[in-house]
Amino acid sequence: MKFGSVCSGIEAASVAWEPLGWEAQWFSEIEHFPSAVLAHRFPTVPNLGDMTKIHETQEFNDSTIDLLVGGTPCQSFSVAGLRKGLTDPRGNLMLTFLSLAQRKKPRWIVWENVPGVLSSNGGRDFATFLTALGDIGYGFAYRIFDAQYFGVAQRRRRVFVVGFLGDWRPCASVLFDSESLSGDTKKSREKRCENKSDNKKCASDSGIPDLAQTLSSRDYKGPSCGRDGLVGNPIAVQKDGQLVIRKLTLIEYERLQGFPDDHTKIPYRNKSADLCPDGPRYKACGNSMAVPVMRWIGERIQMLEGLLKEIKDGRMD
Repeated sequence: MKFGSVCSGIEAASVAWEPLGWEAQWFSEIEHFPSAVLAHRFPTVPNLGDMTKIHETQEFNDSTIDLLVGGTPCQSFSVAGLRKGLTDPRGNLMLTFLSLAQRKKPRWIVWENVPGVLSSNGGRDFATFLTALGDIGYGFAYRIFDAQYFGVAQRRRRVFVVGFLGDWRPCASVLFDSESLSGDTKKSREKRCENKSDNKKCASDSGIPDLAQTLSSRDYKGPSCGRDGLVGNPIAVQKDGQLVIRKLTLIEYERLQGFPDDHTKIPYRNKSADLCPDGPRYKACGNSMAVPVMRWIGERIQMLEGLLKEIKDGRMD
């Protein structure tokens, strides 16, 4: 599978889908630090920059992709924000995403956002997105997933829309299966730490609770964290019988999103990786998708691709 990625951030999609053998053809990211991470971790994949202008680039027009993926900005839909929805230029990027899908016509699209998008403008913003998706020829299904059930110790609920060119049934087969609808989440909880076999507490060995709250990219200011202006979620832990408030470490942030350790530790602004600043790393992780959720979706799509090929080849009714 060949895919194009917009609002790429630090590329949860590429990290998730590399084991599947999928290949990114291009990224689209404008923020300086995430762009530096992309250049360092994926040096052969071009970053085309502003997603509203990538249709003007030769790399975009010459590429053939099977899938378009992106998590367009959520600030205008989040219940924690002003909720301007599609009237906010950031919110309107969801329609830019669809215009790119219309130009390239990949078989699949995967789009992610916060659950607040479902109720933004009384649900009309999300309805606009789905209607437009149907108008350009895609069947679709959507579902809310929580990262805590995919192998990381973080509560992170996100809406995922999967589209398939011409038919909604493959999308439903990707997002819904009998096991996930059974209501038994015990096995999912038990697997939470499998991605870090040497890290039985998932994020650290320093007393972190079993499950962290949703990671944020916003600043947290407070004297309990040592100095004002630290970026990263505060967390309360037990230490020597006392409740202590501290921030999550960068390693914890990366692991709670399912990234390899030090994924965001890169040479930056002419300085070595050891001098990479903390703030941009916290922000980039907090803005990313959860890698294990993206991997699960990719695995389901790959399975469907195999079945569809068998049907096309006449090997299956």
